[in-house]
Amino acid sequence: MELNIQNVSMTYPNGKQALQDLSLQLKSPSLVGLLGPNGAGKSTLMKLLVAALLPTAGFIQVDGVPLTKAERQFKAQLGYLPQDFGLFDELTAAQFLEYMAALKGLRDPKAAVQEAVEAVHLREKARAKIRTLSGGQRQRLGIAQALLGSPPLLIFDEPTVGLDPEERIHFRNLFSRTAQERLVLLSTHIIEDVQSVCDQLVVIHHGRILFTGTPEALIRAAEGHVGAFLERDAAQEQGLRITARVNTGRGVRCRAVADVLPDYVRPEEPTLEDAYLYLISREAA
Repeated sequence: MELNIQNVSMTYPNGKQALQDLSLQLKSPSLVGLLGPNGAGKSTLMKLLVAALLPTAGFIQVDGVPLTKAERQFKAQLGYLPQDFGLFDELTAAQFLEYMAALKGLRDPKAAVQEAVEAVHLREKARAKIRTLSGGQRQRLGIAQALLGSPPLLIFDEPTVGLDPEERIHFRNLFSRTAQERLVLLSTHIIEDVQSVCDQLVVIHHGRILFTGTPEALIRAAEGHVGAFLERDAAQEQGLRITARVNTGRGVRCRAVADVLPDYVRPEEPTLEDAYLYLISREAA
């Protein structure tokens, strides 16, 4: 599957412009991480890609066909987890998934439900009422409904919110395996969720694309712009964006990004988080 997004802009009726002249091409198999601060336009882009909204300018194509003309067929090939996902609290987890499988028109709904429940580690809660599930279990149920039927395109908006560290590792691995044959788009502001699994990154800020490419390319762009210093040694912090402060036996150790590192700052190897924050800080400047 291939998604072609060309010169897409989105302005809401209240006048807020969420996306500005955005162009992007996504092709399977691939796991694409969509990064950006809150309010950057990530969720708006997700809604446009699933045809929940229509752009005010530009167009979106699916395998060369306009999304507006292929919407019904496209949605049959889509698994989607929005950021705010409603559940039917009086149904059991299994009943909810069976209902979603029926809406998708799956030929073998019981097998699909069983597979999805196993994938998200909810087998023991399959017969429990949704209202009794914890926040993390409800999130896993939302991921399960997206996985139903093994759709060729999966779009997840903040899928690991509410999950504990062990669960997040499991789902990062699950997304990575899933993307070996399909197109998976993972929207998040959690760098850890994309650092080890995504083969392509898209960074959005203020509705515009700041970067597309591999995580390695983004890290290379920050080389020479990341450093560390002891807070007591700092003559001033002008031009630095402090990304972390840690108490040590020698005092407070600061990590920072900057276009030009002052003499008292010791250069350090950038992490993906450093590179992302450096990119955002340059845009803010």
